[in-house]
Amino acid sequence: MTNTTAKVISELMVSMGARLNESVRLVQATEDDSEFKRYRDSVSKIMTIMLLEVMNPLYAEHLELKPPELR
Repeated sequence: MTNTTAKVISELMVSMGARLNESVRLVQATEDDSEFKRYRDSVSKIMTIMLLEVMNPLYAEHLELKPPELR
């Protein structure tokens, strides 16, 4: 993958992760505990796939793009 494409993908993944975290906080604040836990578990699966299958391989090839909070 080119560095330009990798940079855009990295930025998108970080942004999507932040938005997913925001959605978990919203559900925690507005729904009952069982709904929150179900939703949190679902989002966790999405974020795990993003990290393991997209971000880690991308940063293995383009280490300079890895955000400090993921180091």
